[in-house]
This record gives sequence, structure tokens and C-alpha cells, in this order.
Amino acid sequence: MSESFLFPDQLATYYNKVAIRESPLLARLREETARLPAARMQIAAEEGQFLDLLIRLSGARRCIEVGVFTGYSSLVTALALPTDGHLLACDINPTTTAIARRYWAEAGVAGRIRLELAPALQTLDAELAKSGEGSYDFAFIDADKISYIDYYERCLRLLRPGGLIAVDNTLWSGSVADPRKRDTDTQAIRAFNEHVHADRRVDFCLVPIADGVTLARKR
Repeated sequence: MSESFLFPDQLATYYNKVAIRESPLLARLREETARLPAARMQIAAEEGQFLDLLIRLSGARRCIEVGVFTGYSSLVTALALPTDGHLLACDINPTTTAIARRYWAEAGVAGRIRLELAPALQTLDAELAKSGEGSYDFAFIDADKISYIDYYERCLRLLRPGGLIAVDNTLWSGSVADPRKRDTDTQAIRAFNEHVHADRRVDFCLVPIADGVTLARKR
């Protein structure tokens, strides 16, 4: 179901009918995740569909994910990759990623995913040291908001020219436009949006899908 805060109810109903195509396995993962206290951390179905299309259109083979949760976006990514594709998945929670592992295995894509349970900046720095700059094609960032700029900077270094970064929650249910909202996460997303807007190293677009997805293509 669409989770866009921008849609009035009537349009959301129509959108759900004609715009979302979700496999039974992804739908089952969504339903299982919905029973968790932190269920709102899962990406929207239309966002997953959007990521799938981006990965296929770009021909990505080596991908990064910062923030796995229960594995919906990583499952989408791995299914969109060619059989020799690879996803480096960064998270710190062994409980929620255990759910992800189950679904990866059921989908037959576990072999395409390397899960690193460690602080993501540590993992990304290690990957820079190991594989070097320009060694990845695509990155998806959906983790703690205070570190968004740091994640973005690491991923930008890891991407090849022409590689794409997608960043979730950049409209933050509209809070970014409300000057009364001064909490840490909202201010961090505002800072991130301004950072990308000023970054001449990339071509970018903030897409109003789900909770806002920023796309940045490395020049």
C-alpha cells in the first residue's frame, strides 16, 4: 500500500490499484514486519518498486545498502541484480537482520548479499581501503539520519562515475518544511538536503515518492 503523505485518500486508493506491483514474498515480508514495534522503518512498496527499476535501468552489479532492518530493500535489490551481482548490506541489529536472512534464503539470493553487522561508517571505510574508490555502481541509504551526510560522502567515494545514490526519508513526512520542527532527525535531514543541493559533484533530483527519495548521480 502507498505510504505517501502527499496523497489524499481518494488518490491513494487509485494509486494502490494501478501503480504498485508487489510479489507474494515481498508482501509476506511486509506483513511480518508490520507486526514489529518499529514497523514504520520499512520502506513503502512503491519505493521498493522504484528502486528495482533504477537498479535494472542502470545495469548495476555492485551495490551498497546502509540500513537493512528486516531486509525489504535488500531483497528488492538482490532480486534486481544479475546472477553475478553483489550487495554489501550494512546494519548493526542481529535480530531484525535475522528476519532479512530468512527471506533472502527463501528467495534464493542470499549468495548475492554480504551482511556486515557493524557500524556502517566502519564498514564503508573498510571497503574503501579494500576495494578502493569507484568500485560500486549503486547505493541506498536508509539509516540513522544524523549520519546521512557521512554515509553519503563515503558512498560517493565508493561509486564509479555515473553511479547512483538513493537516499530515503528526505521529505520526512513534511517536517522538513515546518520551521517549528527542531528535533535532531529533522534538522539532520534538512542539512543533508542542503548539502546535496549544493554538491556540484553530482546531478540530483528529490523525488516525491513515499517519504521522499533523493537521487544523486556521480559526475
